[in-house]
Amino acid sequence: MRQLGTLYFFCGKMGAGKSTKSKQLAKDKHAVLLSEDEWLSFLYPNQITSFDDYLKFSAQLKPLVKKHVQNILSVGTDVVMDFPANTQKLRKWFLDIASGVNASHQLLFLNLNNEQCLRQIEQRRNEQPERAAFDTEEVFIHVTRFFEAPEVSEGLNILQISGKE
Repeated sequence: MRQLGTLYFFCGKMGAGKSTKSKQLAKDKHAVLLSEDEWLSFLYPNQITSFDDYLKFSAQLKPLVKKHVQNILSVGTDVVMDFPANTQKLRKWFLDIASGVNASHQLLFLNLNNEQCLRQIEQRRNEQPERAAFDTEEVFIHVTRFFEAPEVSEGLNILQISGKE
């Protein structure tokens, strides 16, 4: 029987370091890295100007991404997804991807507090000025209202990574 790949995905508030960690993990695991931000900016250039736009285009992307990831996992390649798994509904989508092809998974939960995330967002805004319009405290407060920490009852293999404080 063929060895299946493992699906790795991340949960953490905006600014917790999901993209940074996903790049490092993909490198360490020699895995395929898929970045939602990259896909969205390529497929929908200059069309995402609000959180509602993001939700709309992200939803359009999901069926294609699910099938694509399942194909990669099926040939035995690990996949690291830099897509947020910040609500139970989103985490169920990731779990469905893996279970649909009987692949294993791991959720990495970057458990940082609001102050740590806001500091990292400020640093990112300075390093990537093109993100300044979206990387604001106001946007952070808005999207954090939807954040749901993962629960054991969701049936996920969770690895929690706490902030440095």
